[in-house]
Amino acid sequence: MNEQTSAIKQSYDEQDEEIDLLDLFGFYLSKLVWLIAALVIGAAIFGAYTWFLVPDRFTATSRMYMVSASSDSVLNLSDLNLGTSISNDYVELMKSRPVIEEVIEDLGLDYSYEQILGMISLSVVNNTRIVRIAVTSTDPEEAMSIANRVAIVSKEQLPKVMEAPSPTIAEYAILPTQKSGPSLKKNVAIGALIGLVIALVIFTIIYLMDDTIKTSEDVEKFFGAMPLAVIPEGEISSRTREDAGEAKAGNRQRSEGKGGKA
Repeated sequence: MNEQTSAIKQSYDEQDEEIDLLDLFGFYLSKLVWLIAALVIGAAIFGAYTWFLVPDRFTATSRMYMVSASSDSVLNLSDLNLGTSISNDYVELMKSRPVIEEVIEDLGLDYSYEQILGMISLSVVNNTRIVRIAVTSTDPEEAMSIANRVAIVSKEQLPKVMEAPSPTIAEYAILPTQKSGPSLKKNVAIGALIGLVIALVIFTIIYLMDDTIKTSEDVEKFFGAMPLAVIPEGEISSRTREDAGEAKAGNRQRSEGKGGKA
């Protein structure tokens, strides 16, 4: 008897670790209204936060060409190779404290070195000899001014440090007229997804913690034995109502019969 009980318990533990995906999916469908509500609420929260609390950002871009002729003659192969090799060096040195602090001083900005560095994005364009200077700020004029000043200061200072030819400013930044962020659609989609995921996690936990027996399959799963009989609840309720109706009709007929005899 103990061995049988132990076997049933072991079987229960093994089956308890398994999740019926179809049953879980059906449970999700039964909570579809709540899932849609979570999706809408998440989208609304993130949308409202983005619309009312996140300021618009603008990005201005200037570009520098890291090649200049070694003499008054046209460019030669060594000039091109030199420009290719020092492009990444320029990107790193343009982030240096002397360059950024001179930009702050020239423009009279009330920012620290770390704050300005966080506003600037420097990159080599598709492995070319062009360095892209992108500055993002809530003030479009400020973004343009910083992007142009970084290019000018870098052109003046870095050749002295690197003992290399001076680069060329290929493009000055212009005043941005369209915001670069935040993206309302993107944040709404992220909020909807987060709300849906949170709701799914909550309902999954509820599903896993529910150990009530609802069907004959649950009896077999938990106890390892099929039930001898299943009482159909719906049919019993229907049959009970029919019997009650017949009993009332019989009582009414008997009452009418007694009344006629009297």
